[in-house]
Amino acid sequence: MNKKLKLIWDFKGSTSLKTAEHHCIHLKEFANIKKLHFYEINFIAISEMHSIAFITIDEKAMKIYRDALKPHRGQLA
Repeated sequence: MNKKLKLIWDFKGSTSLKTAEHHCIHLKEFANIKKLHFYEINFIAISEMHSIAFITIDEKAMKIYRDALKPHRGQLA
């Protein structure tokens, strides 16, 4: 069974939620253009001044996403 990873982008400030939401559009576009599999692309408000965008992928695809999109951090999903 493949490990699932969550690649995360952090956004700070009063517009962080809208920025994270918009970043998800680009994550979906990238995956579709490159014909890459993903499990979930979404965004979450952590607080009023901190939001994240994330994509959940298989570990084997991590280098492709990481090298092209430069996530701020990652974790096991």
